[in-house]
Amino acid sequence: MMSDSKEMPARANTNPFRRRRSFAPLPPQEARRQGAISTLAFQLLGGRDPALAFLNGECAELLGRPIAIATLSDAGFAIVEREIRSRAMIGGDRHAG
Repeated sequence: MMSDSKEMPARANTNPFRRRRSFAPLPPQEARRQGAISTLAFQLLGGRDPALAFLNGECAELLGRPIAIATLSDAGFAIVEREIRSRAMIGGDRHAG
């Protein structure tokens, strides 16, 4: 019979399924803006695929990726919100990027 304390190494109480993040989570205000702009885009641009294409693509008019612009500040959020509403009013993607 083996003695557990001498034969078996002690294991840390960790969850092997827990992911280790190599980045810090978004601050609460940035997370709120990111979630809100994503929801708005999904609702007004015709679903998941068009919304993701717009939010993650480079937009020449906005000088960057809409998701990043909207996340950084309230002013950026307002600019991207106007662009989404403008695209929705004319029935789709009026800009190629």
